[in-house]
Amino acid sequence: MSGSTGAVRAVIAGVFGLLYAYAVWNALAFLVSQAQASPGLNGYGWFVLLLAVVFPIIAYAIAFTLGRGREWWEGALVLLAGLGLVAVFWLNILAYSAISGSAMLN
Repeated sequence: MSGSTGAVRAVIAGVFGLLYAYAVWNALAFLVSQAQASPGLNGYGWFVLLLAVVFPIIAYAIAFTLGRGREWWEGALVLLAGLGLVAVFWLNILAYSAISGSAMLN
C-alpha cells in the first residue's frame, strides 16, 4: 500500500511542480519584456523582477519540504497554500509595476 502512496505523492509533487514552473516562466517572460522596453530596467527593477522569478522556486522548495512527512492530502494542501502565496506575490508585482513602473526604469 505504501508504494501506491509514494506514487500519489510523486504525481502530486509533479503537478504542483508544473504549476510553480508556470509561475517562474511567467515571471521570466515579464522580466524579459520589461528589460527589452525602450527605457531599460534600473538596478531596482532588476531586483524586483528577479525576485519574482526566484520566489516561486523558493516557495516550492519550502512547501515541498514542509509537506514531505505528512499524509499525501496534507502535503497537497501545503503545496496549494504555497501556490496561493506565489499567486498573491505575483499579483503584487504586477500591481506595483502598473502603478510605480517608472521607479523601475532608467
